[in-house]
Amino acid sequence: MTAKVLGVGLLALIMMIPLAQSNGLVRERELMRAAAAERVADGWGGPQTIGGFALAVPTRGEERDHDGRLVATREGTAIVLADEQVTVADLAVDQRRFGMYAVPVYTGDVTIRGRLLPSDVRRFAAASTTRWDPSRAEVRVLLADTRGLQGVTSFTVDGRTATLASSTARMGPYTVLAAPLPIDPARDTPVDVALTLRIAGTEAFSVLPLARSTSVRIRSPWPAPSFVGALLPGTRHVSAQGFDASWQVFDLNRAYGQQWDAADDDVAQRLDASAFGVKLYQPGSVYQKNDRAGKYGLLFIALTFVAFFLFEVLKGLRLHPVQYLLVGAAMASFYVLLLALSEQIGFGPAYAIAASTVVLIVAGYAMAVLRARRAGAVLGGVLGLVYAILYGLIGAEQYALLIGSVVLVALVALLMYLTRRIDWYAYGVPPLTTPDTP
Repeated sequence: MTAKVLGVGLLALIMMIPLAQSNGLVRERELMRAAAAERVADGWGGPQTIGGFALAVPTRGEERDHDGRLVATREGTAIVLADEQVTVADLAVDQRRFGMYAVPVYTGDVTIRGRLLPSDVRRFAAASTTRWDPSRAEVRVLLADTRGLQGVTSFTVDGRTATLASSTARMGPYTVLAAPLPIDPARDTPVDVALTLRIAGTEAFSVLPLARSTSVRIRSPWPAPSFVGALLPGTRHVSAQGFDASWQVFDLNRAYGQQWDAADDDVAQRLDASAFGVKLYQPGSVYQKNDRAGKYGLLFIALTFVAFFLFEVLKGLRLHPVQYLLVGAAMASFYVLLLALSEQIGFGPAYAIAASTVVLIVAGYAMAVLRARRAGAVLGGVLGLVYAILYGLIGAEQYALLIGSVVLVALVALLMYLTRRIDWYAYGVPPLTTPDTP
């Protein structure tokens, strides 16, 4: 009996090989879906990050020897951020397909209003060791992927129309759109800048907090947003009709200041880390659900083997290890069939078809090898219940661990109850049980 139990346990462990292959197949198909998203982004525009407004002021530094003679000059660019910035993005979401893969994309109008302070330029220039030239300053807008820029609807400086053009300069990983903005050092009033862009992107939209006070509002009819990045929204409303989220960020919340040298690579890295926004999350995608189902594969195969073993003990039958392996192979094939069907018809219908197929196969096989229709029907019913419980675990994202642990303890308790009177040394049926009792 001990050898038999150990043998059944070993067969269950052997089934980890096809289960691992099935899990690897899920990851492979998920990578193919990610590649499809990249192909869509190549023609539509990738995940977008936008930031504005930053004032770029040319600087000139001089190096002199001990006699005061000029040895070399060094030209650079000083970056001064806006005092206030308000960004409002209204995103309309659609889906683009590449092969059989659907990828969420969006188009939207993004309005940015900012206020630049000439007093900041005077203050930072006075504290610098280099000579600033604000007469050749320019205002910059940062964009992650210019392929998604569908147009500049309007751009004004102090209420007057201006022209925004592509620049060869870069700030960290971001492309720069720039316009000349000479600053009069003697000016006391702020410079008001407003910009409206129409952009397109894939799966995610983020904003950079390039001001002392940055207010951001993002709205979309997408019902399942995932808020990502350095900061979560201060207020948000999410419903089946979409979401509306707002952020309020101050310079104290960032890892960089209001002014730096454009050649500072360390600031460029911290700039990228400060982005925040939303990702068009697809809750319970077919690959996430397939992955969750695969995590319970070994447990369910082991429980099925235990059920066959109990019938073998209670009815005095002898099952060959090959028969156990065939049952395990049928159950392992469930995960491959589920993955293949779910990509085509959705997870719910695919699960129903795959589970029904495996239940019928195992129940029919049990009727044949156990030579008892009732035993096969009972095993089929138990297996159907197991798959129903698994489907509930897959759908319960936040409570899957709790439900799974309760079900597992209940199953162990049930097995202990059913086998409480079995004399394992005698390898027989307890006196108070009948041959028809499972």
